Amino acid sequence: MSTAVPRTRAFEPKAIPFLLMHLAPLALVWTGWSWYGFAVAIASYYVRMFGITAGYHRYFSHRSFTTGRVFQFVLAFLAQASMQKGVIWWAANHRHHHWYSDKENDVHSPARHGFWWSHVGWVVSKEWDNTDPRAVRDLTRYPEIVWLNHWHWVPGVAWAVIMTALFGWEHGLLWGFFLSSILTWHGTFTINSLCHVIGKRVYATTDTSKNSAILAAITLGEGWHNNHHFYQRSAAQGWRWYEFDVTYMVLQLLQVVRVVSNVSKPPRHVIEKTIDRAVLNDDGLMTTAMAARTAEKFHEQVEALSHAAESLLARAEQVRAEFRELTDWTRESMHARMDSLHESASLLRGRADQLCREIRESKDRTLEALSEKVEAIQGTAQAVLESASHSPSNA
Repeated sequence: MSTAVPRTRAFEPKAIPFLLMHLAPLALVWTGWSWYGFAVAIASYYVRMFGITAGYHRYFSHRSFTTGRVFQFVLAFLAQASMQKGVIWWAANHRHHHWYSDKENDVHSPARHGFWWSHVGWVVSKEWDNTDPRAVRDLTRYPEIVWLNHWHWVPGVAWAVIMTALFGWEHGLLWGFFLSSILTWHGTFTINSLCHVIGKRVYATTDTSKNSAILAAITLGEGWHNNHHFYQRSAAQGWRWYEFDVTYMVLQLLQVVRVVSNVSKPPRHVIEKTIDRAVLNDDGLMTTAMAARTAEKFHEQVEALSHAAESLLARAEQVRAEFRELTDWTRESMHARMDSLHESASLLRGRADQLCREIRESKDRTLEALSEKVEAIQGTAQAVLESASHSPSNA
């Protein structure tokens, strides 16, 4: 897979079919508006959007729940009915995005490469046609998924045939397939292009991800993007009562009837690690910034945090090495170890955030060098947090 994102390529001949699809709304000049057709389009949109959010994203990209091979194939087929290329291609590029989020090599960073490229340019460019097999070893062991990924256009054609057979060429093909597909494409692409631009940051991540209630409504919960970037292996992306996440709700229902299992949500201590929330100390009491703390005390705390960061990095490397070498570990033990690593990194990050605030509020300019050192510790903790949030199979 290419590692450098091109910035000058604006058009590819392979984009012609994609562009021609966008001419479909012109047919409304002859057919006229239809509320029935609109209802068919919206239903087709949300059914396939669930395939994208639950299938492409939360299952194949992040493995945030488990299911059998039959429903796994159903999810892949439903996702590919949206005509966003193959499931293995989609998952590989999405994992690449998380590894390099908002860095130079990010697949679709609006901060780095602008709105057009992040929204649709990278999809129609040939630069990202290939798939890095190292990123998707857990998927390529299923021959039926490999076959479906190779013949990625088959589910889309099948969906067009089904919609036409059920609702006719006007309501089924025009509204239920062409118009709905256009909406599905751009609904999905808004997460790449807009969820790093508009919305609110609730958690301190190393990228520009944000939460947007509007985009969450459009994408069945994907708009809680900052939550997701903070703790990626959660099947839930809306974590509070007002953060509606329809995909997670449907997955919970499917878990009740035992179609899926291990539908995960972050532990409480992860959800509470917001940017504005004070951090609990070892005695369980809320700590506050103390401007009168002496420079010597600050130095001691920073040094202690530095040692903790070094120990955490060593532990993370050891866990990764064990995952690569052992062949008989269970999924439960993998998740338990990754949760433990994530909890340690969260605690370190929380203490570093609190100490950084206290140093800044102390008004002692001689402590600026210490502040830089704490920021480095914050980066270490965040890197381990994001690493531990990945599926253990990718560790």
